[in-house]
Amino acid sequence: MTLELALATIVGGFIFPFLIRMYWGGLVDKFGPIGGFMAAGFIVGTAWALNHGVGLITQSGPVWVDMGFAAGIGLCVASAIQGGKVKKAIPQIGAALVGGTLAGFILSIIL
Repeated sequence: MTLELALATIVGGFIFPFLIRMYWGGLVDKFGPIGGFMAAGFIVGTAWALNHGVGLITQSGPVWVDMGFAAGIGLCVASAIQGGKVKKAIPQIGAALVGGTLAGFILSIIL
């Protein structure tokens, strides 16, 4: 992977959690539950189009974990920086790692 591809992948990985932190809560506050569905469509769709349509994120294998991994790490880091208790999140982080690993394993068998 070249330096340009690595930098583009980092930018692509940053965009998704950034959009989530900036806009998801606002849409839910303004429109209620339907705002969550709108955020899911707009934010995830926009990030996916940039990362996979435009090609910001470079894939190196058959299993794609890029956007989910970026969202998880990005949101955990942002919460920790704002004073969130990382120790309280360990069970959820563990569950996400187990679920993601299992999903990746199942996908690798299928592909």
